[in-house]
Amino acid sequence: MTGSGLGAPELTAEDLGRVHLIGVGGVGMSGLARLLVTRGIPTSGSELHDWPSLAVLARLGGVIYREHAPGNLDGADTVIYSTAIPAEHVEMVEARRRGLRVLHRSEALGIAMNGRRALAVAGTHGKTTTTSMLTLVLAGAGLDPSYVIGGEISGSSSSAHHGAGEYFVVEADESDRSFLLYRPYAGIVTNIEADHLNTYGDLDGLQDGFLQFASRIRPDGFLVTCADDPGARKLAGRARDAGITTFSYGESPDADLVLSHVDSGVSGVRYQATLAGSDLGEFSLPVPGRHLGLNSAAAVLTGVKLGISPSVIASGLAGFPGVRRRFELKGVADGVRIYDEYAYHPTSMTMALRTLREVAGDGRLLVVFQPYRVYRTRDMEAEIAAALALADVAIVMEVFGPGEQRRAGEGGASLVRAVPLPEDRRLFVPDWSAVLGEVVTRARPGDVVVTLGAPPIGLMGPELLASLAARVRSPGS
Repeated sequence: MTGSGLGAPELTAEDLGRVHLIGVGGVGMSGLARLLVTRGIPTSGSELHDWPSLAVLARLGGVIYREHAPGNLDGADTVIYSTAIPAEHVEMVEARRRGLRVLHRSEALGIAMNGRRALAVAGTHGKTTTTSMLTLVLAGAGLDPSYVIGGEISGSSSSAHHGAGEYFVVEADESDRSFLLYRPYAGIVTNIEADHLNTYGDLDGLQDGFLQFASRIRPDGFLVTCADDPGARKLAGRARDAGITTFSYGESPDADLVLSHVDSGVSGVRYQATLAGSDLGEFSLPVPGRHLGLNSAAAVLTGVKLGISPSVIASGLAGFPGVRRRFELKGVADGVRIYDEYAYHPTSMTMALRTLREVAGDGRLLVVFQPYRVYRTRDMEAEIAAALALADVAIVMEVFGPGEQRRAGEGGASLVRAVPLPEDRRLFVPDWSAVLGEVVTRARPGDVVVTLGAPPIGLMGPELLASLAARVRSPGS
C-alpha cells in the first residue's frame, strides 16, 4: 500500500523519535498528540492555556510543560508546530538551533497516516461532524479505524485514536493549504464557500486549491462531493474532467445518492436514501439539523463505496452522540438551556441558529458570539451580522485573531452596529465577566443561550451555568 504522507513516504510515526508539540492544547494539536501517545511514541508538549485536553494527555503518559522554554526540547528528536506558531517562537528558534527535525502539524499527520488508507474530509464547514460520523460508521462496522478529528466526539472525549484497521480518517484543513500534504484513498468535500481568502486571494483560488486536493487522491480511490452546494458541484465537474472517480450526494435529483423525505425536528433528523436508483433504506440521527442530515449522507455514500452494508451504516449513525462544540448542550440552570457551537462562518452560523430556534420553541434565543479572525469579520461583516439577526439578543465579544492586527474601525464594535436588530437587543461586550452578567440579567426560564464562534468562547458554558444557578440562590433574584 502506498504512503499517504507527502515528501517522506518512507517515514512512519515511529521514525520521529521523541516528539514535542508547541501549543499542544488546541484540539488539532492535542488530537495529534493523543494519536502519538497511544501509538507508544514518547510525546511532550508546551501550552500556556488550560485546555481540558491537557489532563487527558497527561493521564495517557504525555509530558505537559506549562510554559514555553528552550529546555522543553531536551531529549526531543522532532518538534511539531501549527500555523498559529510564529517562526520567532522561542521553541521554534531553539529547535532550529539544535538542528532538530521540525514539522508542521499536517506534515506529521501525513507521516502518521503512511501505510493506511486515508479518508480525508474537507470543506468550508461541516468537516468535523462529517469526519466524526464517518469514523463511527467504520468503527460500527468493526474496522477499528485510526482517526484525528478537529473536535471531540461527545461521550468519548476523544479527538484521536490509533486503531488496528487499515483506514485512517482525518479532517483535512484547507485554511493554510495543509490538506495538500495528504495522499488520500478517498476525499470528501462537503462544500466550498468564500473563506480563507487571505490564503487563496479569491474564490477562484480557493476552488483551485480544492481541485489540487482532489488531484492528490490515489488513482484507485474516489472523491465524494455534495451535489447541493454550488462550489462542491463545480469541483465535481472539474474532477471528472481530470479523470478522478467522483460520486455525489444530496437532495438534488441528479446526485448519485439522493436524500428524500427529510424530516428535521427537536428530536433529530431522518431521511430516505437511494443510490443510483436503488433504495438504501432510512437513516436517522438523534441530533437535530437538516444540515447534519446532509453531512451524514457523505458518510453513508463513502461507507457504501467502501463495502459497508447500509444497515450497518444506519446503525452507526443512529447512535451518533454529536461532537463537542457542535450543537453541544452544556447543561440547564434556572430553566435556561446553554448550548455551545463552533460556527463562525455566516453560512454555518445561519444553519446552527435556525436549528437552535427550533429547539428554543416558545423561548427566546440569546447568542454570545466571539468572532474568529479579523479578516473574516471585516470581509464578511454584513453576512455575519445577518446571521446574528436570527437571535432575539446578540451579544458580541471582541474578535479572536491570534497574530492579527485590527485597524481602526474593525472588530466587534463595528460588527454589532451592522446587526439588524434593535439597539437594546445587540450589544458589544468585550469583557468576559460582563458577558456573564448580561446573560444572567437577560435570560429567562425557557430561553436558549448559545456560545458561538472562536475556540475560547467554548470555555464559557460552565461559567454561565454556575452564574445562572447562583441567581436562583441569591435573595431577590
